[in-house]
Amino acid sequence: MRAVIQRVSRARVLVDGEPVGAVDRGVAILLGVKDGDTEEDARWLAEKCANLRIFENEQGKFDRSLLDVRGDALVVSQFTLYGDCRKGRRPSFTEAAAPAEAKALYETFIKNLREIGVHVETGKFGHRMRVEIHNDGPVTLLVDSEGR
Repeated sequence: MRAVIQRVSRARVLVDGEPVGAVDRGVAILLGVKDGDTEEDARWLAEKCANLRIFENEQGKFDRSLLDVRGDALVVSQFTLYGDCRKGRRPSFTEAAAPAEAKALYETFIKNLREIGVHVETGKFGHRMRVEIHNDGPVTLLVDSEGR
């Protein structure tokens, strides 16, 4: 599984022009699921996202996690994170999980984040979405469960 994590001052996702999920201080997580990913990958990645120290303390050092600051998470499915652009001009998405497999692991990831204690808002899996992200910092990280 792969997550692009952005620290945000606010973020929201719209489907057909209507808001379906929104957060204030916290993170926006764009989540991709690879063919062969497991529930263990979802659990590991949720723990990593919740506990990454990407929020500043009083001295301006990254020393606080999403849990420490009681921030929220906006999680949006993004199969394009597994787009392979090495050949030609059109990305290949053969590494991305099939929709049914990806949806199940996307939901497992969200469930795990909630069980850890993170308030989670989401987009709508499989829908065309408009995502508005107000990146704070900017802080953007890529976390991959492969090779952990």
